[in-house]
Amino acid sequence: MDLTQQGLTPTRCIRRNLSPAHLYEETLRLGTGRIARGGGLVTLTSPHTGRSPNDRFIVQEAATADIIDWGDVNVPIAEEHYLSLKADIIRRLNDSELYVRDARAGADARYGINVRVISESPWHDLFAYNMFLRLAPGEEEGFEPGFVVYHAPSMQAEPKRHGTNSGAFIVVNFSERVVLVGGTAYAGEIKKSIFSALNFMLPARGVLPMHCSANIGERGDTALFFGLSGTGKTTLSANPERQLIGDDEHGWSDTGVFNFEGGCYAKTIRLSPEGEPDIYRATRMFGTILENVILDERTREIDYDSGEITENTRASYPIDYISNAVPSGTGGHPENVVFLTADAFGVLPPISRLGPEQAMYHFLSGYTAKVAGTERGVTEPRAAFSACFGAPFLPQHATVYADLLGEKIRAHGSRAWLVNTGWTGGRYGVGSRMKLAYTRAMVAAALNGDLDGVGRTVDPAFGLSIPACVPGVPPEVLFPRGTWADGSEYDAAAGELAAMFKGNFQRFAGQVTGGVGAAGPA
Repeated sequence: MDLTQQGLTPTRCIRRNLSPAHLYEETLRLGTGRIARGGGLVTLTSPHTGRSPNDRFIVQEAATADIIDWGDVNVPIAEEHYLSLKADIIRRLNDSELYVRDARAGADARYGINVRVISESPWHDLFAYNMFLRLAPGEEEGFEPGFVVYHAPSMQAEPKRHGTNSGAFIVVNFSERVVLVGGTAYAGEIKKSIFSALNFMLPARGVLPMHCSANIGERGDTALFFGLSGTGKTTLSANPERQLIGDDEHGWSDTGVFNFEGGCYAKTIRLSPEGEPDIYRATRMFGTILENVILDERTREIDYDSGEITENTRASYPIDYISNAVPSGTGGHPENVVFLTADAFGVLPPISRLGPEQAMYHFLSGYTAKVAGTERGVTEPRAAFSACFGAPFLPQHATVYADLLGEKIRAHGSRAWLVNTGWTGGRYGVGSRMKLAYTRAMVAAALNGDLDGVGRTVDPAFGLSIPACVPGVPPEVLFPRGTWADGSEYDAAAGELAAMFKGNFQRFAGQVTGGVGAAGPA
């Protein structure tokens, strides 16, 4: 194929849109993967076993400079450094065997983009096959990429010459519609860079890009689930009684919700057939990529409990490996929007109804808590705030996305909920984690409309509206202060967390309407 439009003149073989079986063979030929029992392809990405936020840059150029929210997340890189890095990655790819994947991102044809991934690695090509929307027969002819990813994990940047922080780099040029990825084999950088591209492009067209999962009930009602790692987003959205639209990235347009992806990228640490039967089954299917898992050398069985390499073990597979996935990847306007948090301070109600201003406040806050053992140096519960539950992927200011959310909730009458999957009866180390059965019952009641006519009590500390009763949940569980042995200790912990919310929200002062600014803790 001709790659001259991408500046490439390869000297070795180009393989375009190979099947998963062919990519298995190529990976085994190169010795960069092994086959697990069940058929999954096991790969290793260390030393980079997760995203590299300190190595992510956006090219600072005139056409987009005024739109980007520059700072610790969106770090600028000079055009001259970008051009030098691009020239070097092209030279590397020209001397490599290449694997090219043409695909789509965005199930709504009006707002999706064509994506071309050019990689030196066959299993990363398989990752792109799994994670993006696959082309229909005949769509390869005349394919014109809207965004191009140049992917060379074996190439190391030179920080002094290329303006990077290390040998790894993820560089996005929104004007050229180009992504450069090198120095890291972590496959998630490919999909997250395109997610960032859609986050940049879609707000101007009235579409809200979202880091959330989505599903549909028997009535055709769509629900969204926002939440940071460890809050239960995947667990609660993968409901056998509801169809899965997608588990990670979506857009909300004038006609409803659409998945950006064609696959799932699920965490597998401590995965079990009892807890996550659909995901467990998908990890044991041919075509699934298993990153950084530990194998029994004799049986090739996966040790799902092992975090020997990383706690961030992952499985990448096409979404149709999930039996109740929605083939179109689309749904109507959400009837319910659920924000999930794992509050380790044990003070937030397990479920509360949010008004539109409160929804925007908690969307901008994006709160959860890290607990001991989840991150090096964390010995006590620590509040974590990630704007819009996806700050690392937001090129524009968070209020752009929050304003869109508020507009859409009001326009379509969506109900918003804050669900605490964290601790009850005391903070982490004293209380206990909320029972999953209770959380499932609360979410089901909210989605089914069972809480619409129920009386509610306003929590004095956080101003949250708590339903008086939920089917299948003991009433005392709903009001956190009463679950503590000492109410004064609860009051102190609630005040501590409320102050953290207020301190975090100071960065949005003057950028939100008064109603939103006043919608936080009292």
